[in-house]
Amino acid sequence: MDENRDEKKKILAIDSSGLVASAAVICGDELIAEYTVNYKKTHSQTLLPMLEEIKKMTDLDLDSIDAIAVAAGPGSFTGLRIGSATAKGLGLALNKPLIGVPTVDGLAYNLYGTENYICPIMDARRNQVYTGVYRFERGGGQFLMKTVKAQCAVSIDEIIHFLNEAGEEVIFLGDGVPVFREKIAQSSTVPYSFAPAHMNRQRAASIGVLGQLYLKQGRQQTAAEFAPEYLRMSQAERERLEKSNMI
Repeated sequence: MDENRDEKKKILAIDSSGLVASAAVICGDELIAEYTVNYKKTHSQTLLPMLEEIKKMTDLDLDSIDAIAVAAGPGSFTGLRIGSATAKGLGLALNKPLIGVPTVDGLAYNLYGTENYICPIMDARRNQVYTGVYRFERGGGQFLMKTVKAQCAVSIDEIIHFLNEAGEEVIFLGDGVPVFREKIAQSSTVPYSFAPAHMNRQRAASIGVLGQLYLKQGRQQTAAEFAPEYLRMSQAERERLEKSNMI
C-alpha cells in the first residue's frame, strides 16, 4: 500500500555548514535539482535565492515535500545558524519534519561505494579539524556506510595518527585538505589520496539521500525541536569563558 509511497519520499535538503552553500531536491532515487555555490558570499545572501531558483526551475510546490534534511553540524557557526534558521522556518511554515544529518557523515557519503577509508576534514582553526572516518560495505544489494570513527573535533595530528594505526588506504576530502595537505603528506604512513573537485565539498544531494534513509528509520524531529550540533564553543563563547576565569 504505502510501500511505493515510502520509496518516493520528496526531500528538500540544505547544507550551509561550511564555505559551500548547497540546496537540493531528492525524490525517491532521483535527484530533481541541486544548486551549489562555493564563492565568497555569505549564506544569508545565497541560500534563499538558491531555494527560490530551484522552486521556480522545477515548478516545485513546497507543500509537496515530505521533509527537510539539513546539515546539522559541526561546521561554521554562522553557516549552521543560517541553515538551521532557514530549515526551521520552512518546517514551521509548511508543518514538515526536519531531519538533522551530521555534516561529516554527509561529506563522507559523497564517496559512496569506495572500498577505502574515507576521512572528511573540515578546518576548525587552531590546528583542529572536524572529522570522522567511514567505509562502505556491501549489504542487501547496495553499499552501506559504516562509521569507523564518529564525527569529532580533534587535532590534525590525532586523526592522522588514528589512520596510520588503522593501516588502511584513505581518501581525504573537505575544506581542511588545502589547509593540511602538506601535514598529511609529511605524517601519513598509509597510502592516501584526495577526492576530486566534484565530490570534495559539501553537497546537499548527499544530505538529501541520507535524509531519506534517516526518515525511513524514524529519525526526524519537529522544526521546533531541531538544533544544530556545534561540537565546540564559538570563539566568542571561548573568549567570554576565558575572561570569566580571569576574574
